Amino acid sequence: MFGEEALVPMEKSARPARRLLLGTLCVLAVLLPAAPAATARAPEAAPRPVVFVHGYNADPGVWGSLREDFKSAGYGDGDLFSWGYDTSRSVNEDLAGQLAAYVAQVRARTGADRVDLVAHSFGSLVTRWYVKYGGGAPAVAHWVSLGGPNHGTTTAWACALWSQACRDMTPGSYVTGRLAEGDETPGPVAYATWASSCDEVINPDDSVPLAGAANHQAGCLAHNDLLGDDAVSQGVRAFLATPAPASAAGR
Repeated sequence: MFGEEALVPMEKSARPARRLLLGTLCVLAVLLPAAPAATARAPEAAPRPVVFVHGYNADPGVWGSLREDFKSAGYGDGDLFSWGYDTSRSVNEDLAGQLAAYVAQVRARTGADRVDLVAHSFGSLVTRWYVKYGGGAPAVAHWVSLGGPNHGTTTAWACALWSQACRDMTPGSYVTGRLAEGDETPGPVAYATWASSCDEVINPDDSVPLAGAANHQAGCLAHNDLLGDDAVSQGVRAFLATPAPASAAGR
């Protein structure tokens, strides 16, 4: 019924409307601002895993305040690990090896080449032995000691009779002596310490700093108050954000 001839008049009648639509679109294109070009956003690097190592006669619960500070700064639960251990055991014979196994598990779980270690008190000796003598240097980027008896503390004599860990903390012990030999901050690791002038556990106060480390004074704080002090927390997080020495270690 409708041949080619019948379509021609209909096509001609649609042309004015088509011109009107095209004109409107051109006006809109001039008046409306151009959409900004899409830019690719580089993915943010995931934080390096942090392993917290508590001190003598303590447990992982001591890190609650500091862990919350780290989480507020962008760390996730999967980036923060608190190692619990029997603090009556020997640094060099037992605990450093146990820490090595734990760090290996953290690296396998997270896929990270290296971890950051944050230790309090006696935990400083355990972590130092792991880094210096336990093969941990290639697996650690930053090491932090809060009130560590790095050169021994005389207060450890009070429990040395029945505790191997206390004997390890005494000045001139096998552990503190060996750790003081040669380079106190070995390997491709960045080291930092925080000491208090009012620390009732670490005597003398100058037991904490290490040659080759970034040594900080935290002011007048009790031994355990180093764990919850805002300035210390900020300082530790700032230190962990600094570039670590290059390491050729793989997973």
